[in-house]
Amino acid sequence: MPEIPDLTVYLEALQQRIIGARLESITLHNPFLLRTAVPPLASAYRREVRELRRVGKRIAIGLSGDLWLVLHLMIAGRLHWFDIGSKTRGRAPLARFQFDRGTLTLTEAGTRRRASLHLFQGGDALAGADPGGLEVLPATLEAFAQRLTAENHTLKRALTDPHLFSGIGNAYSDEILHRARLSPLALTRKLEQAQIARLFDATRTVLDEWTARLRQEAGGKFPEGVTAFRPEMAVHGRFRQPCRVCGTQVQRIRYAENETNYCPRCQTEDRVLADRALSRLLKDDWPRTVEELERQR
Repeated sequence: MPEIPDLTVYLEALQQRIIGARLESITLHNPFLLRTAVPPLASAYRREVRELRRVGKRIAIGLSGDLWLVLHLMIAGRLHWFDIGSKTRGRAPLARFQFDRGTLTLTEAGTRRRASLHLFQGGDALAGADPGGLEVLPATLEAFAQRLTAENHTLKRALTDPHLFSGIGNAYSDEILHRARLSPLALTRKLEQAQIARLFDATRTVLDEWTARLRQEAGGKFPEGVTAFRPEMAVHGRFRQPCRVCGTQVQRIRYAENETNYCPRCQTEDRVLADRALSRLLKDDWPRTVEELERQR
């Protein structure tokens, strides 16, 4: 799922292309994409784009008349831009947004349709789409600590909860926790002040670094190839590959459709965290330390 770095680069690319442009029409190739009926979608036609915002993990396009188109890309949704005169190509789009300067398309990989489009009238309606998570980059350490310890959750759950923190998902939470040298299963209310400060610094640093990296990678072009799995990442998506800091084999915890990647030496004091499915299956054969893991190898 696109997170703060990816969405920031998307917004910067859109800023260059559609601010001041007129939205001519919207073609839905999948009717289930649109989740609102009032106001009608046609009321957005022939309106000028006045503003762009990130609302959590959503992209909000502000039109004249205080109308807001809100796109939630979910896991597999991606945006593509085609200048006037360019032929659209690639995966068949779920929606096509025709501007007087070019065409924006929304595609989604796979067969499960999770991406969504909403049209809201007015700022109050737009605010209702915001889960209310704290924006970490402009936040103070005090605000971060207060939000982090408001409830007693694991760090992984807390960082990815959109009601607690805005725009952080599965991929960058792994990177943040590795940078902070903290276990994904550590409980928020049991952290020491120094650990909270370290997590705060790691969160801002990782998000800033990856935003700069993706911005440079795009090079002023519309970002393509947006993905949660990048070879330069420290641990995310690197199960059984060596940790970039200590060389220990990266481990994972799988749950539902997600997984958490971590380094047992850098983050969990050499302990291999129990994977609910595999640890129950292997029972006594489940390695509990790095040394046991290496002996099995």
